Amino acid sequence: MPLLEQVLEKYPKEVKLVVKNFPLRNHRYSRKAAVAALAADRQGKFWAFHDALFEDFSALSEKKIEELAQKLALDSKQFHRDVKDPKLQARIGRDIQDGRQAGVRGTPTVFINGRRLKQRTLTGFSAVIEKELARAKKQ
Repeated sequence: MPLLEQVLEKYPKEVKLVVKNFPLRNHRYSRKAAVAALAADRQGKFWAFHDALFEDFSALSEKKIEELAQKLALDSKQFHRDVKDPKLQARIGRDIQDGRQAGVRGTPTVFINGRRLKQRTLTGFSAVIEKELARAKKQ
């Protein structure tokens, strides 16, 4: 089970996962992939698309993005309309700006209540989450 799923399973009421896009400039198709994932989200398939993209990110191409859309049985016309939607490009732009302001330099980068997580293990997550929960109880 992937790490984030383990964290959400361990803290189902305490943790909310927020995903921001931060396509890397040095990867030719990263922004196209980010837009495609958001387009897939409009059909309820963000995580399936996201996970499939990251299974073999080194083979990412326009053809691969199209194959994933077909494999996930996305409505092709809707998908292609959504990929061209300027609102999705604007959202990615805002996410990139937010990431830069937060000091993000690569992906994945994880923050818990605004603090960058350095130890990306279940133990690392748990330590920071427990500390934040204890701090919230004192307030």
